[in-house]
Amino acid sequence: MKVNKIMALRLILSIMLIIGFTSCSKKSSSKNSSQATGWNVDSKKGSSKNKQEAGPGLVFVEGGTFTMGKVEDDVMHDWNNTPTQQHVQSFYMDETEVTNKMYLEYLDWVKKVFPPSDENYKNIYEGASPDTLVWRDRLGYNETMTNNYLRHPSYAGYPVVGVNWIQAVEFSKWRTQRVNEALLEKNGYLKKNAKTLDVTAESNFDTETYLNSPTLSYGGNAEIVLPGKYADKKGGKKPTKAGKDGKVIEPTNIYAQRSSGILLPEYRLPTEAEWEYAAAADVGQREYNIYKGQKKYPWSGSYTRSGKRQSKGDQLANFKQGNGDYGGIAGWSDDGADITNKVKSYPANDFGLYDMAGNVAEWVMDVYRPIVDNEANDFNYFRGNQYTKNKIGKDGKVEIVTKENIKYDTLSNGRIVARAFPGQIAQVPVDEKETYLRQNFDKSDNINYRDGDKQSTRYFNFGDSESDTKKGKDDKVMYNAPKHNVTIDSLGNMVRKYDKTNKRTTLINDNVRVYKGGSWRDRAYWLDPAQRRYFPQDMATDYIGFRCAMSRVGAKSDKRKSARN
Repeated sequence: MKVNKIMALRLILSIMLIIGFTSCSKKSSSKNSSQATGWNVDSKKGSSKNKQEAGPGLVFVEGGTFTMGKVEDDVMHDWNNTPTQQHVQSFYMDETEVTNKMYLEYLDWVKKVFPPSDENYKNIYEGASPDTLVWRDRLGYNETMTNNYLRHPSYAGYPVVGVNWIQAVEFSKWRTQRVNEALLEKNGYLKKNAKTLDVTAESNFDTETYLNSPTLSYGGNAEIVLPGKYADKKGGKKPTKAGKDGKVIEPTNIYAQRSSGILLPEYRLPTEAEWEYAAAADVGQREYNIYKGQKKYPWSGSYTRSGKRQSKGDQLANFKQGNGDYGGIAGWSDDGADITNKVKSYPANDFGLYDMAGNVAEWVMDVYRPIVDNEANDFNYFRGNQYTKNKIGKDGKVEIVTKENIKYDTLSNGRIVARAFPGQIAQVPVDEKETYLRQNFDKSDNINYRDGDKQSTRYFNFGDSESDTKKGKDDKVMYNAPKHNVTIDSLGNMVRKYDKTNKRTTLINDNVRVYKGGSWRDRAYWLDPAQRRYFPQDMATDYIGFRCAMSRVGAKSDKRKSARN
Protein backbone atom coordinates (compact mmCIF):
# COMPACT_ATOMS: atom_id res chain seq x y z
CA MET A 1 0.00 0.00 0.00
CA LYS A 2 2.80 2.36 0.94
CA VAL A 3 4.58 1.53 -2.33
CA ASN A 4 1.49 2.48 -4.33
CA LYS A 5 1.24 5.82 -2.47
CA ILE A 6 4.89 6.59 -3.15
CA MET A 7 4.48 5.73 -6.82
CA ALA A 8 1.41 7.96 -7.02
CA LEU A 9 3.27 10.89 -5.39
CA ARG A 10 6.18 10.45 -7.77
CA LEU A 11 3.76 10.44 -10.72
CA ILE A 12 2.07 13.65 -9.49
CA LEU A 13 5.45 15.38 -8.98
CA SER A 14 6.58 14.33 -12.48
CA ILE A 15 3.41 15.71 -14.01
CA MET A 16 3.83 19.01 -12.11
CA LEU A 17 7.45 19.30 -13.28
CA ILE A 18 6.45 18.66 -16.90
CA ILE A 19 3.67 21.24 -16.69
CA GLY A 20 6.02 23.78 -15.09
CA PHE A 21 8.75 23.18 -17.67
CA THR A 22 6.26 23.48 -20.50
CA SER A 23 4.87 26.75 -19.13
CA CYS A 24 8.38 28.16 -18.71
CA SER A 25 9.22 27.12 -22.26
CA LYS A 26 6.11 28.85 -23.55
CA LYS A 27 6.99 32.01 -21.66
CA SER A 28 10.54 32.08 -22.89
CA SER A 29 9.49 31.37 -26.45
CA SER A 30 6.88 34.12 -26.55
CA LYS A 31 7.58 36.47 -29.44
CA ASN A 32 6.90 39.45 -27.13
CA SER A 33 9.46 38.43 -24.51
CA SER A 34 13.04 39.63 -24.51
CA GLN A 35 15.68 36.96 -25.01
CA ALA A 36 17.98 39.10 -22.89
CA THR A 37 15.79 39.80 -19.85
CA GLY A 38 12.58 37.78 -20.21
CA TRP A 39 10.44 40.91 -19.92
CA ASN A 40 7.61 41.43 -22.37
CA VAL A 41 8.54 43.99 -25.03
CA ASP A 42 6.60 45.72 -27.75
CA SER A 43 7.16 43.60 -30.85
CA LYS A 44 5.90 46.42 -33.09
CA LYS A 45 9.05 48.46 -32.50
CA GLY A 46 11.08 46.05 -34.59
CA SER A 47 11.06 42.51 -35.85
CA SER A 48 13.87 40.06 -36.36
CA LYS A 49 11.87 38.63 -39.26
CA ASN A 50 12.14 41.81 -41.26
CA LYS A 51 14.36 41.18 -44.26
CA GLN A 52 15.62 43.74 -46.68
CA GLU A 53 13.64 43.88 -49.88
CA ALA A 54 15.44 44.44 -53.16
CA GLY A 55 14.78 48.00 -54.31
CA PRO A 56 13.27 48.68 -57.74
CA GLY A 57 15.59 47.61 -60.56
CA LEU A 58 18.11 45.87 -58.28
CA VAL A 59 19.55 42.35 -58.41
CA PHE A 60 21.05 40.56 -55.40
CA VAL A 61 24.81 39.91 -55.52
CA GLU A 62 26.05 37.53 -52.85
CA GLY A 63 29.40 38.70 -51.53
CA GLY A 64 32.61 36.75 -51.30
CA THR A 65 36.32 36.79 -52.00
CA PHE A 66 38.02 37.40 -55.34
CA THR A 67 41.29 38.57 -56.87
CA MET A 68 40.86 42.24 -57.69
CA GLY A 69 42.97 43.77 -60.44
CA LYS A 70 44.04 40.54 -62.16
CA VAL A 71 44.13 41.37 -65.89
CA GLU A 72 44.73 38.41 -68.18
CA ASP A 73 46.15 40.48 -71.06
CA ASP A 74 48.26 43.13 -69.34
CA VAL A 75 50.13 44.28 -72.43
CA MET A 76 50.73 47.80 -71.16
CA HIS A 77 52.43 46.87 -67.86
CA ASP A 78 51.47 50.28 -66.48
CA TRP A 79 51.33 49.31 -62.79
CA ASN A 80 47.65 50.13 -62.84
CA ASN A 81 46.35 46.67 -61.98
CA THR A 82 48.26 45.05 -59.14
CA PRO A 83 46.33 41.88 -58.15
CA THR A 84 45.09 41.88 -54.57
CA GLN A 85 42.75 39.48 -52.83
CA GLN A 86 39.68 41.29 -51.53
CA HIS A 87 36.37 40.45 -49.89
CA VAL A 88 33.12 42.32 -50.50
CA GLN A 89 29.89 42.01 -48.55
CA SER A 90 26.65 41.08 -50.24
CA PHE A 91 24.95 43.97 -51.99
CA TYR A 92 22.41 44.84 -54.65
CA MET A 93 23.14 46.27 -58.09
CA ASP A 94 21.07 47.61 -60.95
CA GLU A 95 20.18 44.92 -63.46
CA THR A 96 21.05 47.35 -66.27
CA GLU A 97 22.66 50.73 -66.71
CA VAL A 98 20.50 53.75 -65.89
CA THR A 99 18.56 54.48 -69.09
CA ASN A 100 17.51 57.72 -70.77
CA LYS A 101 13.93 57.06 -69.66
CA MET A 102 14.97 56.73 -66.02
CA TYR A 103 17.09 59.87 -66.13
CA LEU A 104 14.35 61.88 -67.86
CA GLU A 105 12.02 61.00 -64.98
CA TYR A 106 14.57 62.59 -62.68
CA LEU A 107 14.86 65.69 -64.88
CA ASP A 108 11.08 66.11 -65.03
CA TRP A 109 10.92 65.99 -61.23
CA VAL A 110 13.75 68.51 -60.87
CA LYS A 111 12.11 70.90 -63.32
CA LYS A 112 8.78 70.66 -61.52
CA VAL A 113 10.14 71.08 -57.99
CA PHE A 114 12.89 73.57 -58.82
CA PRO A 115 11.48 75.60 -61.75
CA PRO A 116 14.27 77.29 -63.74
CA SER A 117 12.12 80.43 -63.93
CA ASP A 118 12.66 80.94 -60.19
CA GLU A 119 15.81 82.98 -59.54
CA ASN A 120 16.72 80.79 -56.56
CA TYR A 121 16.66 77.60 -58.63
CA LYS A 122 17.72 78.76 -62.11
CA ASN A 123 20.93 76.69 -62.09
CA ILE A 124 19.57 73.42 -60.66
CA TYR A 125 17.87 71.98 -63.74
CA GLU A 126 20.69 72.89 -66.09
CA GLY A 127 23.22 71.48 -63.63
CA ALA A 128 21.36 68.14 -63.57
CA SER A 129 20.95 67.88 -67.36
CA PRO A 130 23.33 65.61 -69.32
CA ASP A 131 25.78 67.23 -71.70
CA THR A 132 24.33 66.35 -75.11
CA LEU A 133 27.27 68.00 -76.89
CA VAL A 134 29.51 65.05 -75.99
CA TRP A 135 28.42 63.44 -79.28
CA ARG A 136 30.03 66.09 -81.45
CA ASP A 137 33.30 65.37 -83.21
CA ARG A 138 35.52 67.73 -85.20
CA LEU A 139 35.63 65.35 -88.16
CA GLY A 140 32.38 63.46 -87.71
CA TYR A 141 28.68 64.18 -88.26
CA ASN A 142 26.88 63.17 -85.08
CA GLU A 143 24.20 65.86 -84.81
CA THR A 144 21.50 63.19 -84.90
CA MET A 145 22.63 61.88 -81.50
CA THR A 146 23.28 65.39 -80.20
CA ASN A 147 19.66 66.36 -80.86
CA ASN A 148 17.84 63.08 -80.27
CA TYR A 149 19.75 60.60 -78.11
CA LEU A 150 18.54 61.82 -74.71
CA ARG A 151 14.88 62.54 -75.43
CA HIS A 152 13.72 60.66 -78.52
CA PRO A 153 11.54 57.64 -77.57
CA SER A 154 13.60 55.43 -79.88
CA TYR A 155 16.48 55.80 -77.43
CA ALA A 156 14.39 55.53 -74.22
CA GLY A 157 15.81 52.12 -73.29
CA TYR A 158 19.41 53.06 -74.11
CA PRO A 159 21.94 53.88 -71.35
CA VAL A 160 22.18 57.57 -70.51
CA VAL A 161 25.52 59.20 -71.37
CA GLY A 162 26.88 62.73 -71.06
CA VAL A 163 26.47 62.41 -67.28
CA ASN A 164 29.45 63.27 -65.11
CA TRP A 165 30.26 61.57 -61.82
CA ILE A 166 28.71 64.33 -59.71
CA GLN A 167 25.42 64.15 -61.62
CA ALA A 168 25.36 60.37 -61.25
CA VAL A 169 25.75 60.73 -57.47
CA GLU A 170 22.92 63.28 -57.30
CA PHE A 171 20.64 61.02 -59.35
CA SER A 172 21.33 58.19 -56.88
CA LYS A 173 20.36 60.44 -53.95
CA TRP A 174 17.14 61.47 -55.70
CA ARG A 175 16.29 57.83 -56.35
CA THR A 176 16.75 57.01 -52.68
CA GLN A 177 14.25 59.66 -51.64
CA ARG A 178 11.61 58.62 -54.16
CA VAL A 179 11.85 54.90 -53.32
CA ASN A 180 11.67 55.44 -49.56
CA GLU A 181 8.86 57.93 -50.03
CA ALA A 182 6.86 55.25 -51.85
CA LEU A 183 7.61 52.67 -49.13
CA LEU A 184 6.41 55.01 -46.38
CA GLU A 185 3.20 55.65 -48.27
CA LYS A 186 2.68 51.93 -48.89
CA ASN A 187 3.01 51.21 -45.16
CA GLY A 188 0.67 53.98 -44.05
CA TYR A 189 3.22 56.52 -42.84
CA LEU A 190 2.39 59.06 -45.55
CA LYS A 191 -0.90 60.24 -46.94
CA LYS A 192 -2.06 58.30 -49.98
CA ASN A 193 -0.52 59.60 -53.20
CA ALA A 194 1.71 61.99 -51.22
CA LYS A 195 4.53 61.56 -53.68
CA THR A 196 2.28 62.74 -56.52
CA LEU A 197 1.03 65.87 -54.77
CA ASP A 198 2.20 69.32 -55.79
CA VAL A 199 5.59 69.05 -54.13
CA THR A 200 7.59 72.25 -53.98
CA ALA A 201 11.19 72.89 -53.03
CA GLU A 202 10.08 73.91 -49.53
CA SER A 203 8.11 70.67 -49.08
CA ASN A 204 10.71 68.29 -50.50
CA PHE A 205 11.07 64.85 -48.89
CA ASP A 206 14.41 63.59 -47.59
CA THR A 207 14.95 60.23 -45.89
CA GLU A 208 17.50 61.43 -43.30
CA THR A 209 15.34 64.43 -42.42
CA TYR A 210 12.38 62.11 -41.87
CA LEU A 211 14.39 59.76 -39.65
CA ASN A 212 15.84 62.60 -37.55
CA SER A 213 12.71 64.74 -37.32
CA PRO A 214 9.61 63.41 -39.11
CA THR A 215 7.58 66.53 -38.38
CA LEU A 216 10.00 68.60 -40.50
CA SER A 217 9.38 66.50 -43.62
CA TYR A 218 7.33 68.07 -46.41
CA GLY A 219 7.96 71.43 -44.83
CA GLY A 220 6.27 70.31 -41.61
CA ASN A 221 2.97 69.43 -43.30
CA ALA A 222 1.18 67.22 -40.76
CA GLU A 223 -1.51 66.32 -43.29
CA ILE A 224 1.04 64.32 -45.30
CA VAL A 225 3.32 62.91 -42.60
CA LEU A 226 1.21 60.49 -40.54
CA PRO A 227 2.00 58.84 -37.21
CA GLY A 228 1.99 55.29 -38.48
CA LYS A 229 -0.52 52.95 -40.07
CA TYR A 230 -2.99 53.55 -37.24
CA ALA A 231 -3.75 57.00 -38.61
CA ASP A 232 -6.95 57.55 -40.53
CA LYS A 233 -7.26 59.16 -43.96
CA LYS A 234 -7.54 62.65 -42.50
CA GLY A 235 -4.30 62.36 -40.65
CA GLY A 236 -5.73 61.89 -37.16
CA LYS A 237 -5.54 58.85 -34.92
CA LYS A 238 -8.14 56.12 -34.95
CA PRO A 239 -10.41 56.17 -31.86
CA THR A 240 -9.33 54.13 -28.90
CA LYS A 241 -10.95 50.77 -28.22
CA ALA A 242 -11.35 48.46 -25.25
CA GLY A 243 -9.41 45.22 -24.84
CA LYS A 244 -10.63 41.89 -23.50
CA ASP A 245 -9.97 42.99 -19.95
CA GLY A 246 -11.97 46.18 -20.44
CA LYS A 247 -8.92 48.46 -20.42
CA VAL A 248 -8.57 51.13 -23.09
CA ILE A 249 -5.99 50.40 -25.79
CA GLU A 250 -4.32 53.51 -27.16
CA PRO A 251 -3.27 53.42 -30.85
CA THR A 252 0.42 53.38 -31.54
CA ASN A 253 1.49 56.93 -32.37
CA ILE A 254 4.98 56.53 -33.79
CA TYR A 255 6.68 57.35 -37.05
CA ALA A 256 8.73 54.94 -39.11
CA GLN A 257 12.27 54.44 -37.81
CA ARG A 258 15.29 52.45 -38.88
CA SER A 259 14.14 49.77 -36.47
CA SER A 260 10.87 49.51 -38.41
CA GLY A 261 12.73 47.77 -41.21
CA ILE A 262 10.72 49.64 -43.85
CA LEU A 263 13.20 52.12 -45.27
CA LEU A 264 15.95 50.93 -47.59
CA PRO A 265 19.62 51.95 -47.46
CA GLU A 266 20.64 54.60 -49.97
CA TYR A 267 21.06 54.06 -53.67
CA ARG A 268 24.65 54.92 -54.59
CA LEU A 269 27.34 54.22 -57.12
CA PRO A 270 29.05 50.86 -56.60
CA THR A 271 32.59 50.80 -55.27
CA GLU A 272 35.29 49.64 -57.67
CA ALA A 273 35.64 46.38 -55.74
CA GLU A 274 31.88 45.74 -55.89
CA TRP A 275 31.66 46.52 -59.59
CA GLU A 276 34.58 44.29 -60.53
CA TYR A 277 33.32 41.45 -58.33
CA ALA A 278 29.83 41.69 -59.83
CA ALA A 279 31.13 41.91 -63.40
CA ALA A 280 33.42 38.87 -63.08
CA ALA A 281 30.58 36.78 -61.59
CA ASP A 282 32.90 33.96 -60.56
CA VAL A 283 29.98 32.43 -58.64
CA GLY A 284 28.82 30.62 -61.76
CA GLN A 285 32.23 29.65 -63.12
CA ARG A 286 33.77 27.26 -60.64
CA GLU A 287 36.16 25.85 -63.26
CA TYR A 288 38.14 29.09 -62.97
CA ASN A 289 40.49 29.62 -60.06
CA ILE A 290 38.86 32.65 -58.43
CA TYR A 291 41.88 33.22 -56.22
CA LYS A 292 44.13 33.63 -59.25
CA GLY A 293 41.51 35.51 -61.25
CA GLN A 294 41.89 33.71 -64.58
CA LYS A 295 38.51 34.80 -65.95
CA LYS A 296 38.83 37.18 -68.88
CA TYR A 297 35.24 38.32 -69.48
CA PRO A 298 31.94 38.42 -67.54
CA TRP A 299 31.01 35.24 -69.45
CA SER A 300 32.88 31.94 -69.65
CA GLY A 301 35.52 31.38 -72.28
CA SER A 302 38.19 33.49 -73.94
CA TYR A 303 36.17 34.69 -76.91
CA THR A 304 33.67 37.48 -77.47
CA ARG A 305 31.30 35.30 -79.52
CA SER A 306 28.82 32.78 -78.18
CA GLY A 307 29.68 29.10 -78.39
CA LYS A 308 26.19 27.88 -77.57
CA ARG A 309 24.38 25.95 -80.23
CA GLN A 310 21.32 28.22 -80.32
CA SER A 311 23.31 31.45 -80.64
CA LYS A 312 26.67 30.28 -81.96
CA GLY A 313 28.73 33.11 -83.39
CA ASP A 314 26.67 35.94 -81.88
CA GLN A 315 28.61 38.75 -80.24
CA LEU A 316 28.22 38.77 -76.44
CA ALA A 317 28.84 42.50 -75.98
CA ASN A 318 28.77 45.83 -77.79
CA PHE A 319 32.33 47.01 -78.44
CA LYS A 320 34.62 48.30 -81.19
CA GLN A 321 35.89 45.31 -83.15
CA GLY A 322 38.63 47.08 -85.08
CA ASN A 323 39.64 50.30 -86.78
CA GLY A 324 36.54 51.73 -88.38
CA ASP A 325 34.53 48.69 -87.23
CA TYR A 326 31.97 49.49 -84.54
CA GLY A 327 29.54 46.67 -85.26
CA GLY A 328 30.63 44.40 -88.06
CA ILE A 329 29.45 43.96 -91.62
CA ALA A 330 25.76 44.80 -91.98
CA GLY A 331 23.63 41.70 -91.83
CA TRP A 332 26.51 39.39 -90.94
CA SER A 333 28.87 39.10 -87.98
CA ASP A 334 27.11 42.11 -86.50
CA ASP A 335 26.84 42.95 -82.82
CA GLY A 336 23.59 44.84 -83.48
CA ALA A 337 24.84 48.33 -82.69
CA ASP A 338 27.15 51.03 -83.94
CA ILE A 339 26.86 53.38 -80.95
CA THR A 340 25.22 52.25 -77.72
CA ASN A 341 22.52 49.59 -77.77
CA LYS A 342 19.28 49.06 -75.88
CA VAL A 343 19.86 47.51 -72.45
CA LYS A 344 19.36 43.74 -72.21
CA SER A 345 20.37 43.29 -75.84
CA TYR A 346 23.09 40.82 -74.81
CA PRO A 347 23.03 37.90 -72.35
CA ALA A 348 23.31 38.58 -68.62
CA ASN A 349 26.19 37.26 -66.55
CA ASP A 350 25.78 34.68 -63.79
CA PHE A 351 24.55 37.28 -61.31
CA GLY A 352 21.81 38.32 -63.73
CA LEU A 353 23.50 41.63 -64.60
CA TYR A 354 23.43 42.96 -68.15
CA ASP A 355 26.14 44.83 -70.08
CA MET A 356 28.88 44.52 -67.48
CA ALA A 357 31.18 44.51 -70.52
CA GLY A 358 30.59 46.77 -73.48
CA ASN A 359 27.79 49.21 -74.39
CA VAL A 360 28.96 51.96 -72.00
CA ALA A 361 31.73 52.11 -69.44
CA GLU A 362 30.47 52.96 -65.94
CA TRP A 363 31.33 55.35 -63.13
CA VAL A 364 32.19 53.87 -59.72
CA MET A 365 32.57 55.67 -56.40
CA ASP A 366 36.33 55.43 -55.96
CA VAL A 367 38.85 58.23 -56.30
CA TYR A 368 41.56 56.96 -58.64
CA ARG A 369 45.00 55.94 -57.45
CA PRO A 370 47.36 53.66 -59.41
CA ILE A 371 47.50 51.03 -56.67
CA VAL A 372 44.97 49.40 -54.36
CA ASP A 373 46.33 49.36 -50.82
CA ASN A 374 45.31 45.91 -49.58
CA GLU A 375 47.83 46.17 -46.75
CA ALA A 376 45.60 48.83 -45.19
CA ASN A 377 42.32 47.06 -45.93
CA ASP A 378 41.10 43.96 -47.75
CA PHE A 379 37.42 44.16 -46.77
CA ASN A 380 34.94 46.33 -48.72
CA TYR A 381 37.85 48.31 -50.15
CA PHE A 382 37.05 51.91 -51.11
CA ARG A 383 39.10 55.08 -51.50
CA GLY A 384 37.14 58.30 -51.16
CA ASN A 385 35.63 58.42 -47.68
CA GLN A 386 34.71 61.93 -46.56
CA TYR A 387 32.88 61.66 -43.27
CA THR A 388 30.30 64.27 -42.34
CA LYS A 389 27.73 64.80 -39.63
CA ASN A 390 24.48 66.70 -39.26
CA LYS A 391 24.83 70.41 -38.67
CA ILE A 392 23.25 71.46 -35.39
CA GLY A 393 21.82 74.96 -35.09
CA LYS A 394 22.00 77.30 -32.10
CA ASP A 395 18.66 75.96 -30.91
CA GLY A 396 20.14 72.45 -30.61
CA LYS A 397 18.13 71.11 -33.54
CA VAL A 398 19.34 69.87 -36.89
CA GLU A 399 19.63 72.60 -39.51
CA ILE A 400 17.51 72.06 -42.61
CA VAL A 401 18.63 73.47 -45.97
CA THR A 402 16.31 76.17 -47.31
CA LYS A 403 16.19 77.86 -50.68
CA GLU A 404 18.27 80.70 -49.27
CA ASN A 405 21.27 78.46 -48.43
CA ILE A 406 21.41 75.94 -51.28
CA LYS A 407 24.98 74.78 -51.86
CA TYR A 408 26.39 75.15 -55.40
CA ASP A 409 29.66 74.08 -56.99
CA THR A 410 31.17 75.57 -60.14
CA LEU A 411 32.63 72.83 -62.31
CA SER A 412 35.69 73.10 -64.52
CA ASN A 413 33.51 73.81 -67.57
CA GLY A 414 31.68 76.60 -65.76
CA ARG A 415 28.49 74.62 -65.17
CA ILE A 416 26.89 75.25 -61.79
CA VAL A 417 25.67 72.16 -59.92
CA ALA A 418 23.62 72.08 -56.71
CA ARG A 419 25.00 69.80 -53.98
CA ALA A 420 22.45 70.35 -51.19
CA PHE A 421 18.73 70.86 -51.70
CA PRO A 422 15.91 72.32 -49.58
CA GLY A 423 14.51 69.78 -47.15
CA GLN A 424 17.85 68.06 -46.58
CA ILE A 425 19.88 68.21 -43.38
CA ALA A 426 22.92 70.47 -43.73
CA GLN A 427 26.20 68.56 -43.38
CA VAL A 428 29.55 69.57 -41.89
CA PRO A 429 32.85 67.63 -41.68
CA VAL A 430 33.36 65.51 -38.59
CA ASP A 431 35.71 67.05 -36.03
CA GLU A 432 37.73 65.92 -33.03
CA LYS A 433 34.54 65.12 -31.11
CA GLU A 434 34.18 62.08 -33.36
CA THR A 435 37.87 61.40 -34.08
CA TYR A 436 39.58 61.90 -30.71
CA LEU A 437 41.52 58.79 -29.63
CA ARG A 438 40.04 56.72 -32.45
CA GLN A 439 42.20 54.12 -34.14
CA ASN A 440 40.12 53.54 -37.29
CA PHE A 441 40.00 57.14 -38.59
CA ASP A 442 41.31 60.49 -37.41
CA LYS A 443 39.90 63.08 -39.85
CA SER A 444 36.99 63.82 -42.13
CA ASP A 445 38.72 63.58 -45.53
CA ASN A 446 40.43 60.23 -46.08
CA ILE A 447 40.94 60.38 -49.84
CA ASN A 448 44.74 60.66 -49.55
CA TYR A 449 45.21 58.15 -46.74
CA ARG A 450 48.51 56.25 -47.30
CA ASP A 451 48.71 57.33 -50.90
CA GLY A 452 49.18 60.78 -52.35
CA ASP A 453 49.06 63.05 -49.34
CA LYS A 454 51.95 65.35 -48.50
CA GLN A 455 53.12 63.10 -45.70
CA SER A 456 53.58 60.23 -48.16
CA THR A 457 56.33 62.03 -50.04
CA ARG A 458 60.05 61.99 -49.35
CA TYR A 459 59.95 65.80 -49.24
CA PHE A 460 57.84 66.00 -46.11
CA ASN A 461 59.69 67.23 -43.02
CA PHE A 462 57.82 66.04 -39.93
CA GLY A 463 59.76 68.40 -37.71
CA ASP A 464 59.32 71.62 -39.67
CA SER A 465 56.54 71.42 -42.25
CA GLU A 466 55.91 75.17 -42.03
CA SER A 467 59.44 76.00 -43.16
CA ASP A 468 59.05 73.56 -46.05
CA THR A 469 56.16 75.64 -47.31
CA LYS A 470 58.24 78.82 -47.11
CA LYS A 471 61.04 77.14 -49.08
CA GLY A 472 58.62 76.31 -51.89
CA LYS A 473 58.40 72.60 -51.18
CA ASP A 474 54.63 72.67 -50.84
CA ASP A 475 54.25 71.73 -54.51
CA LYS A 476 56.35 68.58 -54.12
CA VAL A 477 53.44 66.25 -53.43
CA MET A 478 52.99 62.81 -54.84
CA TYR A 479 50.28 63.82 -57.33
CA ASN A 480 50.99 67.40 -58.35
CA ALA A 481 48.26 67.76 -60.97
CA PRO A 482 47.41 71.18 -62.48
CA LYS A 483 45.30 73.37 -60.19
CA HIS A 484 42.88 75.26 -62.40
CA ASN A 485 40.48 77.71 -60.80
CA VAL A 486 37.14 78.31 -62.55
CA THR A 487 34.54 80.55 -60.92
CA ILE A 488 31.48 82.58 -61.82
CA ASP A 489 31.46 86.31 -61.09
CA SER A 490 28.49 88.37 -59.89
CA LEU A 491 27.37 88.96 -63.50
CA GLY A 492 27.33 85.26 -64.31
CA ASN A 493 30.49 85.37 -66.40
CA MET A 494 33.01 82.54 -66.23
CA VAL A 495 36.39 83.48 -64.76
CA ARG A 496 39.15 81.04 -65.71
CA LYS A 497 42.53 80.94 -64.04
CA TYR A 498 44.59 78.20 -65.62
CA ASP A 499 47.60 76.60 -63.96
CA LYS A 500 50.31 77.22 -66.56
CA THR A 501 53.29 75.96 -64.62
CA ASN A 502 55.54 73.46 -66.38
CA LYS A 503 56.31 71.55 -63.18
CA ARG A 504 53.16 69.42 -63.22
CA THR A 505 53.84 65.73 -63.83
CA THR A 506 50.42 64.04 -63.63
CA LEU A 507 46.69 64.46 -64.14
CA ILE A 508 45.84 62.48 -60.99
CA ASN A 509 44.26 64.46 -58.18
CA ASP A 510 41.44 64.13 -55.67
CA ASN A 511 38.81 64.91 -58.30
CA VAL A 512 39.41 62.05 -60.73
CA ARG A 513 37.21 58.98 -60.43
CA VAL A 514 37.55 55.41 -61.60
CA TYR A 515 35.39 54.11 -64.40
CA LYS A 516 35.14 50.44 -65.27
CA GLY A 517 34.22 48.24 -68.21
CA GLY A 518 34.60 48.62 -71.95
CA SER A 519 32.23 50.67 -74.09
CA TRP A 520 31.00 50.86 -77.65
CA ARG A 521 34.12 52.95 -78.41
CA ASP A 522 36.57 50.46 -76.85
CA ARG A 523 38.37 47.40 -78.18
CA ALA A 524 37.88 43.99 -76.54
CA TYR A 525 41.00 44.59 -74.41
CA TRP A 526 38.96 46.84 -72.12
CA LEU A 527 36.12 44.32 -71.58
CA ASP A 528 38.13 42.57 -68.87
CA PRO A 529 36.36 43.35 -65.54
CA ALA A 530 39.73 44.09 -63.89
CA GLN A 531 40.64 46.89 -66.29
CA ARG A 532 40.44 50.37 -64.76
CA ARG A 533 40.73 53.91 -66.04
CA TYR A 534 40.06 57.36 -64.65
CA PHE A 535 38.38 60.57 -65.72
CA PRO A 536 37.68 63.96 -64.06
CA GLN A 537 34.54 63.73 -61.94
CA ASP A 538 33.05 66.94 -63.37
CA MET A 539 33.43 65.96 -67.03
CA ALA A 540 31.26 63.71 -69.22
CA THR A 541 31.68 61.66 -72.40
CA ASP A 542 29.53 59.79 -74.91
CA TYR A 543 30.80 56.42 -73.66
CA ILE A 544 30.53 56.58 -69.85
CA GLY A 545 27.23 55.86 -68.11
CA PHE A 546 26.45 54.40 -64.69
CA ARG A 547 24.32 52.06 -62.65
CA CYS A 548 23.36 52.18 -58.97
CA ALA A 549 24.10 49.81 -56.10
CA MET A 550 22.72 49.37 -52.59
CA SER A 551 24.31 47.81 -49.52
CA ARG A 552 22.64 44.74 -48.02
CA VAL A 553 21.78 44.66 -44.35
CA GLY A 554 21.47 41.42 -42.44
CA ALA A 555 22.51 37.95 -43.52
CA LYS A 556 25.02 37.32 -46.30
CA SER A 557 22.41 35.22 -48.06
CA ASP A 558 18.86 34.06 -47.35
CA LYS A 559 19.55 30.62 -48.79
CA ARG A 560 22.24 29.54 -46.34
CA LYS A 561 20.93 27.75 -43.23
CA SER A 562 22.55 26.57 -40.04
CA ALA A 563 23.96 23.03 -40.06
CA ARG A 564 21.81 22.29 -37.00
CA ASN A 565 18.69 22.65 -39.13
